[in-house]
Amino acid sequence: MPLLTQRIQDDNDYSLVASLDNVRNLSTILKAIHFREHATCFATKNGIKVTVENAKCVQANAFIQAGIFQEFTVQEESVNFRINLTVLLDCLSIFGSNPMPGTLTALRMCYQGYGYPLMLFLEEGGVVTVCKINTQEPEETLDFDFCSTNVINKIILQSEGLREAFSELDMTSEVLQITMSPDKPYFRYKICLLKPSTKALVLSCKVSIRTDNRGFLSLQYMIRNEDGQICFVEYYCCPDEEICESVS
Repeated sequence: MPLLTQRIQDDNDYSLVASLDNVRNLSTILKAIHFREHATCFATKNGIKVTVENAKCVQANAFIQAGIFQEFTVQEESVNFRINLTVLLDCLSIFGSNPMPGTLTALRMCYQGYGYPLMLFLEEGGVVTVCKINTQEPEETLDFDFCSTNVINKIILQSEGLREAFSELDMTSEVLQITMSPDKPYFRYKICLLKPSTKALVLSCKVSIRTDNRGFLSLQYMIRNEDGQICFVEYYCCPDEEICESVS
């Protein structure tokens, strides 16, 4: 596509440059974590991590590996910024979320650095649209300190099985108890904190469920995009302390 070979500006002027020939490979994974308006983006040479948090109790991370992009360049060790995720998704679907069969929207994304907007160059059928999205100072994100050495329960299963289980739950209930071992401790989680993760569950093919010795829950979803490439979305959720204390 012309957009992918065109140089809008010298790449050395940008801290981050990323190109895709199918924008849906990015927008789909971002929709899986879109439960709050703002997100924090972390870019390194390995790819981009986009983080969304709520009430210091739940965190969602979307990992888009560098190999997903046709072009991916990060000039610094890391590039961080905060952005309105709702606006970003609206821009990525500016040509419509349901294009004609065989039609792809190409994306070239550029970020010059601190204080500059995120530039999106979208092309479909020879028509190019330019979007500029203001960026903000990145906020410090939560460190759930979820270490594999502290994991006490782990299950990997096909997502279809978990989707069936979730479909039978009363999502109007306050809490959900997850039991993965006949031995205590058992942990309960607020369903309102788990609801956002169902967006990723619907898109995923496999899911890893883990709990650590503090009761923190990790749900890691493996998502295959339209080109067959793999991305990951991970949700962290803390247990309901009051309920855990009352049943322990």
